[in-house]
Amino acid sequence: MTGRFALTHPPSEVRDWFGYAEEPDFPPRYNIAPSQPVAVVHADFTARHFTLMRWGFIPGFIKDTSTYPLLINIRSETVQEKPSFRAAFMRRRCVLPADGFYQWQASGRARQPFLLRRPDRGLFALAAIWETWSGTDGSEIDTVGMLTTDANGTLAAVGERSPVIVPEDRLSFWLDPLTRPGDAAALLRPPSADFLELVRIGPHVNRADNDGPEIQQSA
Repeated sequence: MTGRFALTHPPSEVRDWFGYAEEPDFPPRYNIAPSQPVAVVHADFTARHFTLMRWGFIPGFIKDTSTYPLLINIRSETVQEKPSFRAAFMRRRCVLPADGFYQWQASGRARQPFLLRRPDRGLFALAAIWETWSGTDGSEIDTVGMLTTDANGTLAAVGERSPVIVPEDRLSFWLDPLTRPGDAAALLRPPSADFLELVRIGPHVNRADNDGPEIQQSA
């Protein structure tokens, strides 16, 4: 499971890379955690857009969110089949801008955290789907879940699952509402073996309250 990630680049660089219309200002985030607001890039038929959404996908048909689990990762192998995700994958594909994410490796009774990032420290796009959940009181929450697949290459050393990373040159294809789900599904694969580097880090990332650059210092 991928339960933490980072977005530390300046807002102007993120906007240039992802090409959305808005001009949001946001601080660097080194330890983005489930249930928090996260940056989401999605598209309509004319442009890409930046929106903050809750990290924790809620299908539209859920009535009582108190009994529904916090769904931060969604298996890409079944995203087209399960009723909870099928419509969102068809019409509401999106990406989470990121420049790193974290995985934990079992080490006896403890778990050793690792940072995964591009060797050039660049940005990348984590594949996701989103849904607007409507409450009985008329309230609405935009929610998002990250898509995962089997790990390979660097990631396989620290876990069995990997986030799906959308290649930069396929971003428009992925986000386009007119792209057929079966064609979009061809992108549901782990990154190439050399796309990411693995950095052993200290335990600061274990606490969601910690959100500074010390989290990414090598151990």
